[in-house]
Amino acid sequence: MKIGIVCYPTFGGSGVLATELGKALAQQGHHVHFITYQQPVRLSGFIPNIFYHEVQVPKYPLFDYPPYETALASAMVDTIKNHDLDLLHVHYAIPHASAAYMAKKILEQEGRNIPVITTLHGTDITLVGKDKTYAPVVAFSINQSDVITAVSNNLRDETYQNFPIEKNIEVIYNFVDVERFRRKPIDAFRKVISPNGERILLHASNFRKVKRVQDVVKIFNEVRREMPAKLLFVGDGPERQMAEELSRNLGVSEDVRFVGKQEQMEDILAIADLFLLTSDYESFGLAALEAMAAGVPVVSTNAGGLGEININGKTGFMADVGDVQTMSSQAIHILSDDATLQTFRDNAAAHAQLFDIKNIIPQYEILYKRFCKQYVTEA
Repeated sequence: MKIGIVCYPTFGGSGVLATELGKALAQQGHHVHFITYQQPVRLSGFIPNIFYHEVQVPKYPLFDYPPYETALASAMVDTIKNHDLDLLHVHYAIPHASAAYMAKKILEQEGRNIPVITTLHGTDITLVGKDKTYAPVVAFSINQSDVITAVSNNLRDETYQNFPIEKNIEVIYNFVDVERFRRKPIDAFRKVISPNGERILLHASNFRKVKRVQDVVKIFNEVRREMPAKLLFVGDGPERQMAEELSRNLGVSEDVRFVGKQEQMEDILAIADLFLLTSDYESFGLAALEAMAAGVPVVSTNAGGLGEININGKTGFMADVGDVQTMSSQAIHILSDDATLQTFRDNAAAHAQLFDIKNIIPQYEILYKRFCKQYVTEA
């Protein structure tokens, strides 16, 4: 199959999943064409069967804000025609679904039908999409898609609650390459972070307000009262300064490291003992799943779709949003002794297998085959 993938090329969950999906499809022999404004961060090195098309947005004095959506639609049309694509798979509704609708209508005028699959990822529905500025266009463009998928049952339900969606939303879970994250820790790396065998806690996100990164610092402060520990923050964003300031105010800054954005999360997760995710909302929680695949138990809130991956009392624990005291007690319980920690590690790794890329990719292939000429004919 010849598949066009449209996504944000950043460290966010939607871009990561879209890129990993494309890479996996390419390994299966499909031709995958990424259409984005810059090369996706997870798309490094030469990979056979993968093609990248950069969306060019000319800057004219007339425009205070360059019309990216129009440029994207034009890039879609150009790529579909020149490379004879079978379908478009757009990730994150804004503005990809509406741009895909525009491209679809342009091609219809030329007698060409291009199926559009839209995958909803979270904030495109629960935050940005609900803004009155965007909501009508979001609802319309989603409804015009040939197929709508969501990455969790929770997100599917949220979409129905917030938008007048007239079509069935199919759930295909986020996935993780378990083999990639099954890494042995690099002893020298761990000793740099934890020279005296301290427990290592980890948080990774884009540091937006919804992630409640100050709660992570507060939990770490309580854990550190009970045992020697270190905290790693991976990522960057608007709330980082607040987290740094709080760590100084609590007197734990010497044991907290901010390592910025990292592409090789598997190396960092390999040395972690516990992953903290304190968000107001997560449509799925891909960062938590990656931690579990690396055998790292998770203490998280019970918000959104997190309960679909983090099994309370087995792969980790969950608590209400903002309940720092409970999450601190849960973290201390997991880290209290090696045997308890190992049990949670084993459970987390075993549960992550359900979301392994090898189990999820065939679901997308089946979905695509509904629209590809050769498969429809054979059926």
